[in-house]
Amino acid sequence: MKSKIKALCITTMLSGMALSPLPATAQELLIGLATAQTGNLAPYDQPSLKGLEMAVEEINATGGIAGKFPIKLIIKDTRSDAAQTALAAQELIDQGVNIMITPCDADPSIAAGQITQAAQIPTFSFCATTPTMPIAVGDYMFGNYPADNVQAAVLANHAIEQGYKRAYILKSPDSAYTLKLPEYFATSFKAKGGEIVGEGTFSMGQQDFGAEVTKIKALNPAPDVIMTAAYEPDFPAFIRQLRSAGVDTPILGSDGIDSPTTFGLGKLVEGVVFTAAGFATEGSPLAKFNAKYKQRTGQEPDTNYIANGYDLGKVIEAAVTKADGIEPTAIRNAIASLEKVPGVTGPITYVGTQGMPLRSVALVRIKDGGRELVSQGVPAAADVPAP
Repeated sequence: MKSKIKALCITTMLSGMALSPLPATAQELLIGLATAQTGNLAPYDQPSLKGLEMAVEEINATGGIAGKFPIKLIIKDTRSDAAQTALAAQELIDQGVNIMITPCDADPSIAAGQITQAAQIPTFSFCATTPTMPIAVGDYMFGNYPADNVQAAVLANHAIEQGYKRAYILKSPDSAYTLKLPEYFATSFKAKGGEIVGEGTFSMGQQDFGAEVTKIKALNPAPDVIMTAAYEPDFPAFIRQLRSAGVDTPILGSDGIDSPTTFGLGKLVEGVVFTAAGFATEGSPLAKFNAKYKQRTGQEPDTNYIANGYDLGKVIEAAVTKADGIEPTAIRNAIASLEKVPGVTGPITYVGTQGMPLRSVALVRIKDGGRELVSQGVPAAADVPAP
């Protein structure tokens, strides 16, 4: 199916179809989205887009950013393909976008970012977490989610606090996220006295984890915990086969498994602990956002990626307000100077970073089909492995 370009300013939250766009003006902020609405990244890019659309709707209802810069979104489906992402990015640049947004993965984001860097267009990944992504692209590239090495440090601290001494890591070389996050975990875990008793690899989408399960089951002594950054469809396939083999070792996962698919696995995922960008404690900004989202859409927000996309809208609003204009370089400079932007998932800071935001990480346990907060905060800098 050919990609479709949807130009919209205000969209419905249920269908994503455009309502009547705002009148074009010389001060209109064009945001191009070279993101995955289909394919394996869609479970992350789609909800992020819903949150961003909600933020844009609110901003445009007041006349635009600072009351004078209405936003138009131009959306291209990259089908979760890196080459298609790069192609879409170039097409969006040709359409004159002021800001670019790329998928929830470093590989396609880097492919697009190398093009937007040359064009000097400030670019955000919706939720790619590889800390070297901005370094690989340049100073016009930014993340929008807690970085892999930060998430890994939080997971390693939790493992040590739980008394786990031996860990097994499962990684895939097919993406920076599935490879590096477990490696950062291993570095942090070993620095705190833990031991990595084994590691396995998988190909993304392989579905058959029999060899890995057999390998884990045969370890003697057995690992106290298994850590992986696998996400769907791989994580569901792995945990089904692991539990079916009678292996009940605790599992630590990353933010990629925060999806309805994971929670739909029922008792198979009971007790799994994973990282997230935030947790809706009673009375918190995230809880209020979730209530507002439900009121507007009639649906419960089923993943934090919705709030993540909304927060990106607030970051863009803060940057354009600070730049007092829509010139891309001015916006880029403003982004780099942002400090403690009040997001619904917590304050977001870019000043003093290498393009990946400084923000807190929540640890969440799956309990009785729901979420239970384990901890929330920013790890000590000394605990975070170098990118």
